[in-house]
Amino acid sequence: MNRIVDHPVLGKLTNQKLVNFTFDGVTYKGFEGDTIASALLANGIRQLRVHEETGAPRAIYCNIGHCFECRVTVNQAQGVRACMTPIEKNMIVESGKLQATPFDSTPEEWPRTYAEFEQRTKGEKVGEPHV
Repeated sequence: MNRIVDHPVLGKLTNQKLVNFTFDGVTYKGFEGDTIASALLANGIRQLRVHEETGAPRAIYCNIGHCFECRVTVNQAQGVRACMTPIEKNMIVESGKLQATPFDSTPEEWPRTYAEFEQRTKGEKVGEPHV
């Protein structure tokens, strides 16, 4: 693990208890009290997820819980902030993956007003896709 164990201000890290956790199916070790983000970083993992639509890599950004760039799935709970969540023994962490695009159209094709939507869908049954 890559970590500071003798800090000039905080002193030496002593009596740290190691815990195992998994990230994307691989077992890692971290110190009890580490956040998921810091434990992964200490193990050389920088990418925590990809952008849901573009697939661009995402990692720790603000590290204080404001930006939500570090969202991961923890024990099947989605959207957990890795920078704010302490690791626990046998915790299962999964990175955020590329998601399917919810629309087959582009924003330029979407109706701008409800009246435009009604005009486009006139005569269609509710629930039928607009083509």
